[in-house]
Amino acid sequence: MIGYKLFRKMKDGYAPLFINKRQRLVAGVKYSYEDKPTKGFAHRPGWHVCSEKSAPHLKQEGTNRVWCKVKFTPMETIKRPASQGGVWYLGSSIEILEEC
Repeated sequence: MIGYKLFRKMKDGYAPLFINKRQRLVAGVKYSYEDKPTKGFAHRPGWHVCSEKSAPHLKQEGTNRVWCKVKFTPMETIKRPASQGGVWYLGSSIEILEEC
């Protein structure tokens, strides 16, 4: 399935924003999700992927955050308010296809 994920762009790849944020990912490699419960965050195991390039609740301007088109294996669909991007998917694996 194809979706969009917001990452931090680093010198050595892309990093998740909050959960397991020290991990680095590169385009073209398939990554399995690693469950890393993080204090202060709801436990929703899986890669968080948006159906569209929209997450109004997350700051993007003035940061090193970039949207990437990703291919992922869906596990669950979560309906969130429009202010949080609407539909989210939780994926068991993810592959960065390209930066948008």
